Amino acid sequence: MPTSKTRFQFLAAHYRSIMKTTVAILIWLLLIPSVPALADVESLDDEELLKRVDRALQPESFEMYRKLINIEPDGRRREYTLYTVRKGRDRMLALFLEPPSERGRSTLRLGDNMWLYIPDVGRPIRTTSLQSVVGGIFSNADIMQLDYHVEYKVEDREDGDDHIELQLRARTREVAYDRLVMRVDPETLTPTVIEAYTATDMLIKTLRFHDIKDFGDGIVRPSRMETTSPLHEGYRAIMLFAEIRPRELQEEVFTQDFMPRANELRE
Repeated sequence: MPTSKTRFQFLAAHYRSIMKTTVAILIWLLLIPSVPALADVESLDDEELLKRVDRALQPESFEMYRKLINIEPDGRRREYTLYTVRKGRDRMLALFLEPPSERGRSTLRLGDNMWLYIPDVGRPIRTTSLQSVVGGIFSNADIMQLDYHVEYKVEDREDGDDHIELQLRARTREVAYDRLVMRVDPETLTPTVIEAYTATDMLIKTLRFHDIKDFGDGIVRPSRMETTSPLHEGYRAIMLFAEIRPRELQEEVFTQDFMPRANELRE
């Protein structure tokens, strides 16, 4: 006959066995949701991955409010508030709301073509992707950024433990930067750092993305982008995203004739 001590030891051992099994199952269940997500990212081909990055940043058609801040070496700041809409792959319109001196100006992008409307001039004038409608380090290409997969193709990719690095090459000579090195957060599929280079591999600028924010409608992305350039020592520029939401827009919005009426979109 087993003694009471023996029965106690048996029950204790049995209890420990059950607890170990339970803990193992719980750990396994906790790990299950993350495995498919990680495997899904690794299984994406390069083109699809870049498209996912684009969609994580913003919907295909949307409206948004943002602030651009230029900071000079002596600390002086110049701030601009913009209302922006986009439709499809290559149509984008931005309206200046602040400061008062810039109010009513608008910028239109159709593919590789850009125009700036200034109320005092009374008609749209041509501008380029490497120029800047606000001065400072942000170029028109940064301010009126199309989807990356539209302008760039992936030449190389490296999947690391905490980031994915993409080597991107411009599809045409009209694209502002010949080459980009993009580091992507594998969890959010949003960029953390983008380095822009010339055709001769000279670094033009570095863009850094910070402060992940839930904007609603499934849009979870960085709300702050900062840039510096070795060509402009001591200067910085910051872009703050306040609102981003999907919106369907009419074709007439993205025409030169509509540029003076851009504020109607906010009424």
